[in-house]
Amino acid sequence: MASLGAMDWDDVRVFLAIARAGSMRAAGRALGLSQPTIARRLAAFEAGVDGASLFDRLPDGLRLTVAGRQLVAAAESVEDAMLSLERRRWAAAPASTATVRVSTGECAAGFLARGLSGPTRRALAAGITLELVDSRQTADLTRREADMALRHDPPARGDYYVAKAGTFACAVYRRRGAPAEAWITYTEQQAHYAPARWVERQVLETGWPVALRASSMLMHVEAIRAGTGRGVLPCYVGDGHPLLERLTPPIREIAADYWIVVHRDLRRAAGVRAAIDWMKKLFAEQRGVLAGEARP
Repeated sequence: MASLGAMDWDDVRVFLAIARAGSMRAAGRALGLSQPTIARRLAAFEAGVDGASLFDRLPDGLRLTVAGRQLVAAAESVEDAMLSLERRRWAAAPASTATVRVSTGECAAGFLARGLSGPTRRALAAGITLELVDSRQTADLTRREADMALRHDPPARGDYYVAKAGTFACAVYRRRGAPAEAWITYTEQQAHYAPARWVERQVLETGWPVALRASSMLMHVEAIRAGTGRGVLPCYVGDGHPLLERLTPPIREIAADYWIVVHRDLRRAAGVRAAIDWMKKLFAEQRGVLAGEARP
């Protein structure tokens, strides 16, 4: 069996990216590197294992050889160690300023963005910049695709600090005075969303058609505002919109809990700690607004 020996971490990283992506082009996109650089790194990695060919070159991409498969576990061990070192080094850096990357969905991202104004903004330590990433996929916090996440469900496993942030209530809205005897809902690909399932039941009960399926909450807001139909929105969005009126109390079964998730290696980083404290304070201060009990 070939061994890793003294290897360049960047070569190991490229080897794993190709193994996971199945092509040099896709690995280059994942790592932000050019295809010639990927090819050069792979050649260097193969030279370091006695010139063994680690991939079969096929018309549709690259496939691990037996020798390549034997190296994956060892390479992943190197990756785990290096990623842990990078996280801890970043967490220990005594920086007066920091950018904290937060992965979350569209609804929560909008709420956090609103919270960066007024007195609540001052609760976030000076010099800290939030970078909000609207992502429907959970970012890999182990690989620092994000520094922290705000998600519906806490991870089932992993070395994470998890804290409940709060709950977003939702209700049905329409344009003020509009008949709106049609529904706005999500696309078929998002039919598993709780609001989408609830609306589908209302379609059957009311007999009203679906006027629009859209993948973005912003599209829903614009369609409802225009009088296209009625739809479900977070109360913090609908109650604060001057053209919309609420038609139902908050719908308990589609309320959305949100959790702060941070890798434990990063929890003590000054910027991440400041962002966690600010986020908890924001949710606490806006609890009534989120619950649909107070206007934004």
